[in-house]
Amino acid sequence: MPDEKKTDLLEKGAIVQRDYQTFAIAPHLPGGLCNPEILRKIADIAEKYQAKALKLTSAQRIAIVGLQEEDLDAVWEELGMKPGAAIGLCVRSIKFCPGTTFCKRGKMDSVGMGMKIDEKYHGMNLPSKFKMGVSGCANCCAESWVKDLGLIGTPKGWTLVVGGSAASRPQIAEALKKELTDDDALSLIEKVISRYRKHPKKERIGKMIRSMGGVDTFLNEL
Repeated sequence: MPDEKKTDLLEKGAIVQRDYQTFAIAPHLPGGLCNPEILRKIADIAEKYQAKALKLTSAQRIAIVGLQEEDLDAVWEELGMKPGAAIGLCVRSIKFCPGTTFCKRGKMDSVGMGMKIDEKYHGMNLPSKFKMGVSGCANCCAESWVKDLGLIGTPKGWTLVVGGSAASRPQIAEALKKELTDDDALSLIEKVISRYRKHPKKERIGKMIRSMGGVDTFLNEL
């Protein structure tokens, strides 16, 4: 008889794969930033436990794909890293570009801002899945316009956008406020998240805002 199909293991940050027997995990790498030591550790552990692949994900993580269930605890212990919030009703990821830290086109410090947002919000439980993007310029390499909440750097400060989605019903975000300083942007993000946490329905923030009458109404309520 074939083995019983397995399911996701939320408590172990493990997503069952197409074979319904093996799992993928994704250690959390804020903004995809890491050093050679971390890369070597991930590669060595993947090789030791005979992972089927290493996959660079759209959330700027390295997924270790094709692990056996009985190896998951040992893999996490050897990694010594926290799981990325890849599943569940929570803040899944905060994607950010190199910004003024590295990129000649950067207008704002997306790395510094992204790290602050990641530290505070990554994994926070919300009414639905929630993705953020922090882009240092109008090229929007962190895809801020198709995130639930995004920041876009300009010469005059941050533009904060809300309500985007790249899911089965794509939606372009709408600008909530422009020309924000770092502190103003962080304060407004806190207000947006606090309001959304009170929402009783399990739906994306964009749908909630549209049901309220749009971004102007939403902003007035914050």
